[in-house]
Amino acid sequence: MLMTNAFRTVAAMLAAITASLGLAGCAGLGSPAHPPAPAGAALADYSYLIGAGDTLNITVWRNPELSMTVPVRPDGKISAPLVEELMVQGKTSIAVARDIEKKLSTYVRDPVVTVIVTGFVGPFSEQIRVVGEAAKPQFLPYREKMTLLDVMIAVGGLTDFADGNGASILRTAEGNKQYTVRLKDLIRRGDVSANVEMRPGDILIIPQSFF
Repeated sequence: MLMTNAFRTVAAMLAAITASLGLAGCAGLGSPAHPPAPAGAALADYSYLIGAGDTLNITVWRNPELSMTVPVRPDGKISAPLVEELMVQGKTSIAVARDIEKKLSTYVRDPVVTVIVTGFVGPFSEQIRVVGEAAKPQFLPYREKMTLLDVMIAVGGLTDFADGNGASILRTAEGNKQYTVRLKDLIRRGDVSANVEMRPGDILIIPQSFF
């Protein structure tokens, strides 16, 4: 059931992206297809969530033999001494530390665990994805206060065929609502008013220009 729902979510995203690419490519013929993206979008109390591919540094106070660095597997779980299987994807490092303490309490008296995340990737649902006419289309881990300019620097800017001002953000956190963004004005004209904040799960769609 979970896998079926995931497929449906991905299919809905792909359909929205395809439609957006078609509409944005014709944006120069009339008014923008979507409202402009709000300048502020960051979450006030954002906390990083662990994802597959992250690395966790687990420290158990006064028990160095139980302390180690482990990768988060593709299924979102980790394995550690006395902790055979533990789902960590989508949780904060503090929540994972408490979960490990519960597991260890069977074997260790009053365990105190600290979890530090390194090698950040983040869960699928929070990654920033860039598709279309970017120099290096890719996914990026979301960072607090991340902006559109940060994203464009990471992907190497626009291709020569990009319709930068016809680009849009598909905001999954708002039910796949779409917003127009002005990448050409931001990158090639230095118009900082075109810079906007990103949200976890945003998909930046950059269509090809037909002119």
